[in-house]
Amino acid sequence: MEKSSRSHGARFTAFAFLFLAVLFAEASMIDRQRREFVIPDWIEIVDEPVAENSKTIQRAVRVRDTKVTYDGAQIWRVQGSENQKDLVSNVSMDFQETGLFSLWVGNDTMVDVIVRSEEIPRASRYLHQKDLQYKVVIEDLQRAIDEENPTLSEQEMEELEGRKARYAWWHGVAARVPVRYSRPRPVRYPVASVLGGGGPWRFRGHRMEWSSYHRLDDIHGYLDYLAETFPNVCSVVSIGNSVEGRALKVLRISNGKPNAPALWIDGGIHAREWISPAAVTWIINELVENSESLEADYYILPVANPDGYEYTFTRDRLWRKNRKRSVGSLCTGVDLNRNFGYRWGGMGTSKDPCREIYAGSGPFSEPETKAIRNFFEASAANFKAYLTFHSYGQYILYPWGYDKRVPPDYADLDRVGRQVATAMRKANGANSAYTVGNSATTLYAASGGSDDWAKAILKMKYTYTIELRDTGKHGFVLPARYIIPTAKEALAAVMVVTEACKSL
Repeated sequence: MEKSSRSHGARFTAFAFLFLAVLFAEASMIDRQRREFVIPDWIEIVDEPVAENSKTIQRAVRVRDTKVTYDGAQIWRVQGSENQKDLVSNVSMDFQETGLFSLWVGNDTMVDVIVRSEEIPRASRYLHQKDLQYKVVIEDLQRAIDEENPTLSEQEMEELEGRKARYAWWHGVAARVPVRYSRPRPVRYPVASVLGGGGPWRFRGHRMEWSSYHRLDDIHGYLDYLAETFPNVCSVVSIGNSVEGRALKVLRISNGKPNAPALWIDGGIHAREWISPAAVTWIINELVENSESLEADYYILPVANPDGYEYTFTRDRLWRKNRKRSVGSLCTGVDLNRNFGYRWGGMGTSKDPCREIYAGSGPFSEPETKAIRNFFEASAANFKAYLTFHSYGQYILYPWGYDKRVPPDYADLDRVGRQVATAMRKANGANSAYTVGNSATTLYAASGGSDDWAKAILKMKYTYTIELRDTGKHGFVLPARYIIPTAKEALAAVMVVTEACKSL
């Protein structure tokens, strides 16, 4: 009996060890599988704030954004008569609530809206009931987007970058060895290698040209190229980083003249306004090419909203805001041109993170606007003007934007603004008409704008928001063939304001 009991105990012990071994093996397999698990590319792990102004973060997983398409969507221009001003304004608010429309741009008597293909019949009935007229400006928005930017091939871009590198070398060597290179100014982009050996280049090239719209890396690479190639004229500084960590690069252009007035120029604060960074970079090119005759210093931020700008290339062509994730909301982004610290949160803004005019949680809550503020607080430059380029509508706007009021020196702003309009009309022979006026009266009220802040807090004399082409035929999806004609108009504006600054 005792022997049988010992045998039974031994079998039980062996079985227990076997059972535990199986459990450990399964646990090990599960653990190994867990360690080897690869996150699918449609899932994104992100850091999200737990509370506003808190450094505490939590790990979160969300479905990665899919690319937004606008197949069959249309752009409508809704217009009202003089006695329908309030009606048009009210309908603009209704657009958001009904889901029929997405507001593109507008004022008291006219709004441009996006109408999704499935909402076209219902939207038409809605406007007829309101006795409002409309016309279709863009019949197929996605097709307009697809045709907007015919980019160069990778091979063409690499060749372009190589030729620019040779040009950088020529500028550096030909100036020092005039006997060997007798021409005072060589062909801009020599096709054959001036070294003759075809070896590796130690000179940086760049990929910028103005027959297409470029990504952020190309724009920043161009600024670095200028700083390296023309160190006596150009320098680059990163004044801060965006929400997603991208640099905010400012280029200084100066030939060192003492007591020269300084002008600030920025572009791309609204992500979808591609013509703005394109025009600003072309202005840079022209200023550097003619730096010998400059009588002012220029501080230029081509892309004030780098995260949003990149997002328009990768996810949503018509994205406007930055990429800040709002606490307690599924919506993303702050309108940076409502986030500056003068009259923040007033007319023309929203506290709803889902609205395109969301002003943020407070003045200068965003790293992009905070970086601009900090730059000016630290700068010793003799700033006289603040020019911010936007699109679209062809306006030259001066403060105030927060309400239908004007600053004490509005007569000077209006006079120089009209000179700017005249110069822009003459530029390029296109006879483009630009409307001059107070921001809130001419277009719409918008509190917390950079122009109001520059005028009120920085005490800039000449402060303008310039809305570039066009007047609505293409809107935000202005084809790339219009970059240089529009940029010539923008440069004309800069030159007029520069001349005005010289007399201060």
